[in-house]
Amino acid sequence: MSPVSPKVAAARVSVATAVALATMKLVTGLLTGSLAVITSAVDSLLDILMSGVNFMAIRQAEQPADARHPYGHGKFETIATVFQAIVIALSGGWICFEAVRRLQSGSVVAKPLGGIVVMIVSLAASLLLTRYLRRVAKATDSSALAADSLHFAMDVYTNLALLVGLLALFWLELPWLDPVMSLLVACYIIYQALDLLRHGMRDILDEQLPDTIRSEIEQLIATNKGELFDYHNLRTRRAGSQKLIDFHLTVCKHLSVDEAHHITDSLEGKIAEHVIGADVTIHIEPCQQADCPGRADCPALKLRMLDAKTDG
Repeated sequence: MSPVSPKVAAARVSVATAVALATMKLVTGLLTGSLAVITSAVDSLLDILMSGVNFMAIRQAEQPADARHPYGHGKFETIATVFQAIVIALSGGWICFEAVRRLQSGSVVAKPLGGIVVMIVSLAASLLLTRYLRRVAKATDSSALAADSLHFAMDVYTNLALLVGLLALFWLELPWLDPVMSLLVACYIIYQALDLLRHGMRDILDEQLPDTIRSEIEQLIATNKGELFDYHNLRTRRAGSQKLIDFHLTVCKHLSVDEAHHITDSLEGKIAEHVIGADVTIHIEPCQQADCPGRADCPALKLRMLDAKTDG
């Protein structure tokens, strides 16, 4: 049996935690009649759906490239991210509707103490899971796990806000606090969902990688190309955890095919070492210098031959 990757293991933990929290909150919310707890239960039910989608997307995204998908399956993660954003936004809209309806009808929470206990447990579990998912997402550069960690981070803030509202309701006996706090949390959920949607759409539309990553790539090229004249047409995009990078590299026109291939392999390896998930393609172009001194005196070729002797 092949070992389970850190991304898949994290996705499994996320699903299991979401199931446990959703069950606990839903039962408590129905028993107490608290919209705050029911709101949190709906959010946890969404966590189950989202974590399940992430689990399937990550497993699919890790499949190697094939004849029908020569660029790999990385965008399954991106699709999962966009799907999550849409569902989260819809859930926030439903909570807003229900909160306004309860404010108008004057609904009263029967047993806020049970909801308080549940929210404390949920707050602690969400905090621990958020840190774990964020750590794995950073290590693997997974957009789906980053989205999942964001969702559970939202749970930390929403659970805290709802807990404060339930405590105030318990101590001050202000029934309108329950739907008001739920309404505020729902607005926050919608805001975060829209931000998540923007992030996913950038990947779908093949927006270039952030300037910090592009600068790192440019620095790596400049450092490792030696005297190989120049590079141009640098293009970058993301497909899930993959970072697709391609550019043109100008080399001495007297290089052999084998020598040029060795240069590109070396440079691709250097970039892949420093940029997680990099898939690099380099197009070789010959220099157009009319006054080229020839193979024996070309400074670029001399340097390359010297490096080859040193490596040997």
